[in-house]
Amino acid sequence: MAQRGSYSESELLACVAARLLEDGRSVFVGTGLPMIASMLAQRTHAPNLLIIFEAGGVGPQVPVLPISVGDSRTFHRAVMASSMHDVMSACQAGYIDYGFLGAAAIDPYGNLNTTVFGDWEQPKVRLPGSGGANDIGSFCWRLIYIMRNQSPRTFMARLPFVTTPGYLSGPGAREAAGLPSGGGPYRVITQLGVLGFDDETKRMKLLAVHPGVTPEQVQEATGFPLLMADEIQETAPPTEEERRILREIDPTGMVIPR
Repeated sequence: MAQRGSYSESELLACVAARLLEDGRSVFVGTGLPMIASMLAQRTHAPNLLIIFEAGGVGPQVPVLPISVGDSRTFHRAVMASSMHDVMSACQAGYIDYGFLGAAAIDPYGNLNTTVFGDWEQPKVRLPGSGGANDIGSFCWRLIYIMRNQSPRTFMARLPFVTTPGYLSGPGAREAAGLPSGGGPYRVITQLGVLGFDDETKRMKLLAVHPGVTPEQVQEATGFPLLMADEIQETAPPTEEERRILREIDPTGMVIPR
């Protein structure tokens, strides 16, 4: 686990992700760092953040980090103990603002691969597949990806398989495929920085680097040319208060090691 001064890489990524979530919005949350980021946001600047879990917990106030999206703690003080069918239907109906996703690989338009590398019939690597990722990627309005291993092998010019749609082949492609207008990838958080997507071309753009990282290093770790923001920011390190809350959220160090 990378250590950056007084804080860990996991703490930094959790804080960067949490700060993207706005009060009064809804977020579809998966296991691990997305859970931690959402819980941190809810306990700091976004007390009215509506957290939604794939197994059906809607609007819980989770006491400590659950083991999975099906853990009973994902229903703690929830406004509704529902089902996977209901939350996926809410996603399809356009009620969910943010969706967290991870992937094995990503391309310049934010398309994701979590299915296969190599030939379909005789693959080099067979991965778990979509799960709910295709639904989340298709119907949540803003997608936030957490990918902790940015390299030319994971940030690819062309994917061998598209599991989850980003902007597909560029402007207008999502809409042409029948997906709702206005949705799509929003941010990509990696161990090196934060990337977004250009409004006109829909291609990936570097927005910020983490402390001690240069834009050149981010480009070297990417298998395609990145667009660059006019002013590339530096992400703010975790505060002591954020780190204290993270220890409360994950007291056993399940995701954020001590």
